[in-house]
Amino acid sequence: MSKPIEISNIRIEQDKGKNRRAYIANFEEPVQYGVHGGVKDFYNVSVEEEHPSTLDHIVAAAGG
Repeated sequence: MSKPIEISNIRIEQDKGKNRRAYIANFEEPVQYGVHGGVKDFYNVSVEEEHPSTLDHIVAAAGG
């Protein structure tokens, strides 16, 4: 096998409740994750600010 093309260097920081920030190497601003819509309803939580869920990013990447 050849050498890896990319090795992800990511740090996750937990905020309040379901909200968290992903710091990805070589990007200055973090990516915000949280819950909204049906995901929020599924977890039966209320949040001050809605953010995309990790599921949203997976679907976007697969479609991309």
